[in-house]
Amino acid sequence: QVQLVESGGGLVQAGGSLRLSCAASGRAFNMYAMGWFRQAPGKEREFVAGISWDDAATYYADSVKGRFTISRDNAKNIVYLQMNSLKPEDTAVYYCAAARVPTTAQAMGVMNNHYWGQGTQVTVSS
Repeated sequence: QVQLVESGGGLVQAGGSLRLSCAASGRAFNMYAMGWFRQAPGKEREFVAGISWDDAATYYADSVKGRFTISRDNAKNIVYLQMNSLKPEDTAVYYCAAARVPTTAQAMGVMNNHYWGQGTQVTVSS
């Protein structure tokens, strides 16, 4: 069983930054792609960013490209999401996801049968 625990969410003004962390346990972390998704009130959950098992490839939604950076530390079993130049429309609950099967960073956004964390709230005020 895989456990994912997110942290780092909070309230920030537009233009500010936050870094989310996701601590993983329960299996070999460094063998699977990871990703971040988000869900705003009244909207469906959407893909934000994905990263390959070896940190060699990343993939981003167009809405966050150039502002967000996903990274991972396989020695610590942690995946990060650095969020810069935050906008009010980035307000959402952010979820960490771990692939159940070997896949690519890009494919993380297409598949949805991942392991999920409990989510962390990010609120961006205007």
